[in-house]
Amino acid sequence: MSAAAKNIATEPQAQPGPFDGWLRGTGDDIDAVAGGLSWLARERTDALARVRGQGAPTAKTEGWRYTGLRSLIEQDFRPVDEPLTAVVADDLEDVLVPGLDAHRIVLVNGRYAPELCVTDDLPKGVRVGGLRETLAQDPDALEDLLTRIAGEGSHVFASLNTAGMDDGLVMLLERGAVVERPIEVIHLSVGMDEPRVAQPRHLVRLGDGAQAELIERYVSLGESLYCTNSVLEIALGRDAILKHRRLQSESPNAFHITGLYLRQGENSRYHGVNIGLGGAWARTDLIMRFAGEHAECDLVGLYLAGDKQLIDYHMDVRHALPNCSSRETFKGIVHGKGKAVFDGLVYVAQDAQKTDAAMSNRNLILSDSAEVDTKPQLEIYADDVKCSHGTTVGQIEPEMLFYLRSRGISAPIARRMLCLGFAGEIIDALGNQALQDYVAEQVGQRLEQAPI
Repeated sequence: MSAAAKNIATEPQAQPGPFDGWLRGTGDDIDAVAGGLSWLARERTDALARVRGQGAPTAKTEGWRYTGLRSLIEQDFRPVDEPLTAVVADDLEDVLVPGLDAHRIVLVNGRYAPELCVTDDLPKGVRVGGLRETLAQDPDALEDLLTRIAGEGSHVFASLNTAGMDDGLVMLLERGAVVERPIEVIHLSVGMDEPRVAQPRHLVRLGDGAQAELIERYVSLGESLYCTNSVLEIALGRDAILKHRRLQSESPNAFHITGLYLRQGENSRYHGVNIGLGGAWARTDLIMRFAGEHAECDLVGLYLAGDKQLIDYHMDVRHALPNCSSRETFKGIVHGKGKAVFDGLVYVAQDAQKTDAAMSNRNLILSDSAEVDTKPQLEIYADDVKCSHGTTVGQIEPEMLFYLRSRGISAPIARRMLCLGFAGEIIDALGNQALQDYVAEQVGQRLEQAPI
């Protein structure tokens, strides 16, 4: 064990912290993951110190005003300490997207599972593997990237991930590399004897002119209680193009936290589609930064929050350079006692002239007990910009529902049709027909089963 890691592991605490269980054994594990790499051991040790200094956010903490943490903190989560080897290829059948033609990467409880991956025909110049494996075989490929894009992160859960990172996805595309078929990453959670927290750390880099489509799906076998706390760092080189689709369909008893940190080079293009359907409690932070002019960032999303379910999206898009554009278009459907939070910020610095930015959040409420807290924000310090934002919260028009009912369509089916019409713009943005059909069916089933 390195001296820095040993000091943190043995240093006494004044009082127990809310995430001590998450960090059990972290000090002893730092060298195991870092593989003797001083730079990584130092990053993880610093993150561990931040966690113990920061504690948990409260209702008075900016960015957490509408996102209660009590239900999460009350859980006695422990880190995943053993790789799960009982999962075989046949176990994936129930969670696959019918008709999706893609390269496949699988992580089980946060651990890279090469025996379940299908990557034999990836083109030249594309490297895909596990974080542990890459650190052991070629750490120099990650030193200037891993933790450099996210930095300290936007809140304590990013520090928790850095301190407790165990494995994850590494996807590196060389200059000019093009992947014609999508790369699908399945984050599979499997129930264990006690509640566990997995903290995968993912790193994606596209070199200058590289192009790819990445599909991330968070799914589970069964309805077990667990927590996923993931961080994804993405770096796009000059003229790089990344289509990124994220589908969160965790167990209905699960907790889900994702921090996505994006750095875009000159003239790069990022198109992200976020679908949030699962989990009892889910929060996603999208942190976007422009590192070159004439870059474009397009974020769209759809969330469906049902009875006693919380789904939360936070966005922080910073325009520090001129001539960049961003679009954020999110829609939500909330029913029962569900709760949704949308908190989006577009910041335009004084030197970021010719910025073109627009943020929109529209919500459909299907019950009197549902709740939506929405706060789109613009903070502009430049004078030659084109920026806008807006939000709406409404209900299904009674006349439209009556029209369908009068033609013999049942109330659940009528409501499904109207809600899918509302969500259609976001579902269409997925682009891939198999993925569109899969998401439409998932949303439709949830709506039909929801109480009126």
